Amino acid sequence: RDLFLEDAIDNSISWFSLPSSKQWFPIGEITHTQAQDSVIELQTLLTHSESQEAFITELQSKFDIYKSIGCDGNGTVLFTGYYSPDFHASTVPSAQYSSPLYQRPDDLMTDPNSGEPLGRKNADGSVSSWPTRIEIESSGMLNGTELVWVEDDLDAYIIHVNGSARLRMDNGDLMYVGYAGKTDRPYSGLGQSLMDAELISSDDISLRSIQRMYDKDPAKVKKFIDKNESYVFFTEYSGSNWPAGSLGVPVTQERSIATDKKIFPRGSIVLVDTKVKSLTGEELSFIQFMTDQDTGGAIQAPGRADLFMGVGPTAGIRAGNQYAEGQLYY
Repeated sequence: RDLFLEDAIDNSISWFSLPSSKQWFPIGEITHTQAQDSVIELQTLLTHSESQEAFITELQSKFDIYKSIGCDGNGTVLFTGYYSPDFHASTVPSAQYSSPLYQRPDDLMTDPNSGEPLGRKNADGSVSSWPTRIEIESSGMLNGTELVWVEDDLDAYIIHVNGSARLRMDNGDLMYVGYAGKTDRPYSGLGQSLMDAELISSDDISLRSIQRMYDKDPAKVKKFIDKNESYVFFTEYSGSNWPAGSLGVPVTQERSIATDKKIFPRGSIVLVDTKVKSLTGEELSFIQFMTDQDTGGAIQAPGRADLFMGVGPTAGIRAGNQYAEGQLYY
């Protein structure tokens, strides 16, 4: 029971009240009405229960509780972390700002209902797969569609992975950019690629360690960035509801989670049981009610979930350190 959770639940309830939210249901056997009523009723329990015992009794009597089957059929879910980065940027390229974020291309095809990428529309009306990340960047095929430039390739990649950013422009203004679509190519995580190449150990995997490696040898790290064939496009939007998840409502630090929306019901309240790390690297138990309000290119299948860690550098450290198994309950 806390104010952050109350805010996150309020955002889910606001989303359920929109007529457009009905298009995502039913999912499995869960209807829109059941999902919406569940969030409202659980908010009431959290607000009015007089004790932990009373809360648990009411929870067990009024709700069906579903456990994700995970990656192994036994409920094992890998919980990583993400955050909303805060970077310096410019609307014009320069020696300092050399890595562009691109706007959504006109020929990017996505499913009108799910938003899943379908490919690239050709001149004859057919649809083919998009080129890889390295082919897109080396060919210059997106020249003229740049939205903004950030300082280097790692900054751009971090924004790609997290799907949004607050940018401090060189003229002093703030600019908010968010996800506008991605290609249909497969996703490959930078951290996992570096571990597979034995350039970094699982004990040392963090955003800070990757940043140190990039500062020392950016060309080497860029080769592993390029292994991620998926490419993300961006649009500018108002910062009034930033950072926003895939539902279009703000996500809340340590109270919003990203999952595969082809499987799990949007806006629902979940219980996460896993481990997190403190800023000093200490492993801590994390058993927390959260709200399912986001998704991500790397978050596929029932064995993956992403915890939103907040905004800015400190949240980035925590997100970069997050890599632990656990269980996920709806």
